Amino acid sequence: MSTTDHRTRRTRVPGALAGAALLGYVLPVLAGPRPVGWPGSPAPISSGLRRALGVEDHTASGEGYALTFDDGPHAEGTPAVLEILARERVRATFFLVGEQVRRNPGLAREIVAAGHEIALHCDRHRNLLRLTPSQTRQDILRAADTITSTTGAALDLYRPPYGVLNAAALHLARSQGWRTLLWSHWGRDWEQRASAESIAAGVTDGVGAGAVLLLHDADDYSAAGSWRRTVAALPRVLDTLAQRGLRATSA
Repeated sequence: MSTTDHRTRRTRVPGALAGAALLGYVLPVLAGPRPVGWPGSPAPISSGLRRALGVEDHTASGEGYALTFDDGPHAEGTPAVLEILARERVRATFFLVGEQVRRNPGLAREIVAAGHEIALHCDRHRNLLRLTPSQTRQDILRAADTITSTTGAALDLYRPPYGVLNAAALHLARSQGWRTLLWSHWGRDWEQRASAESIAAGVTDGVGAGAVLLLHDADDYSAAGSWRRTVAALPRVLDTLAQRGLRATSA
């Protein structure tokens, strides 16, 4: 299937699930292991149901790999990441947080000017299972307005905080025509115990064509200074993937 076909194809949500989305019932969706802060212990839904709901975890083309960063822009972490990406001539996707864009509007515009893709993460970094449907919609729409008005760039991708969706978020993303993209590999770089070595190993282990890699260029919602370890790991990540013949591509 071509990139265009994959991007434009929409799988219809079965009637019962569509009704749940409209009513705002909770539908937990995780890409892999549960993130820190996951309330309770429900298991991730099956990959088949995830696909039926339109939730993705691979690149649109199924080729290369997509390097993604969540939680920015950050006054120190984002410029450090951008410097490495410019040096290595690698394009990435940044899932931005509305409140951080308002704090660092120039950095948000710098990401776009450098040729990277921007996407929507949230306005305030909260687990959606703790929000009502109305609060969910307000958060997402405020973030979208902030990001587009600040950068002038259109949005195509959405990823919820912690990789956890509720039905209101899923329904809104679909109605806006956004792809909901989670990830296939992560470096767990938000953890206090993470090191450059563990991050690089975690985010590259078993990576093949179509992989979506999750890293963070900010520490506002994670261990203090965690972005520094991500920056230290990034050259190793890019070198490892280049040695495997994988090329960074758009998400």
